[in-house]
Amino acid sequence: MCIAAFIWQAHPLYPLLLLQNRDEYHNRPTKPAAWWDVDGCEILGGRDEVAGGTWLACSRQGRVACLTNVLELHHLPNAKTRGDLPILFLKSTKSPMEFAEQLATDAHQYNGFNLIVADIPSKSMVYISNRPKGEPINIQQVSPGLHVLSNAKLDSPWHKALRLRKSFKQMLNKYGNNEVMVKEMVEKLMEDKVKADKSKLPGICALEWEFELSSIFVETDTPLGLCGTRSTIALTISAGEEVGFYEKYLEKGVWFEKTINYNLQKQI
Repeated sequence: MCIAAFIWQAHPLYPLLLLQNRDEYHNRPTKPAAWWDVDGCEILGGRDEVAGGTWLACSRQGRVACLTNVLELHHLPNAKTRGDLPILFLKSTKSPMEFAEQLATDAHQYNGFNLIVADIPSKSMVYISNRPKGEPINIQQVSPGLHVLSNAKLDSPWHKALRLRKSFKQMLNKYGNNEVMVKEMVEKLMEDKVKADKSKLPGICALEWEFELSSIFVETDTPLGLCGTRSTIALTISAGEEVGFYEKYLEKGVWFEKTINYNLQKQI
């Protein structure tokens, strides 16, 4: 499912500060964050080894893409893999808005998705979603400020989204204009297991399934095996164009940490 919170063009030190939890079956083969080459384009992010896509990735040129699924009852059996969407943007030279408008033509071929695409040098960020079904593709320029993306539209007031927004804002206020401690943010914000009151669930799928998914950090047993949060990423891009990519990930029942730092490349 996944959930992400980010502050965009509204912090004195960070044009972008983003946290994301990826929820998936624990036994689904996945590679942790690393640089990988896609048709000559260097991409930094984790990788799903089943379908080959990613849920959050960035480039050396300052392009960023973040993906979450939309919670829905029915799925297209032969849909294109949503994990390709971030890769398509990172490989592209189009602006976020141009990419969104191009994607709109075949967005119906994917199951429900929310996609954030951003270009740091041009200070442009766009949100794209192909849900609700039957409605025009949702494309909007993301305004500066604090936003949360769960499994409905951007900034939808779901329990986990409201809870993460509140705690994210409190943590930012605590740091003030100082550098943030990403590990502390991950521990205090993204490992929150408090579930929603059942009366506050959206009522899209089975009540118990929605209840299990209603916390920021998800952990549930299913007939197909353990499912839930198996990766948390904290992405920071500073005003000095320094990028910090911190990932805490689960591998064979053990949690590991990895940090990759780099500087944005000037575009010629």
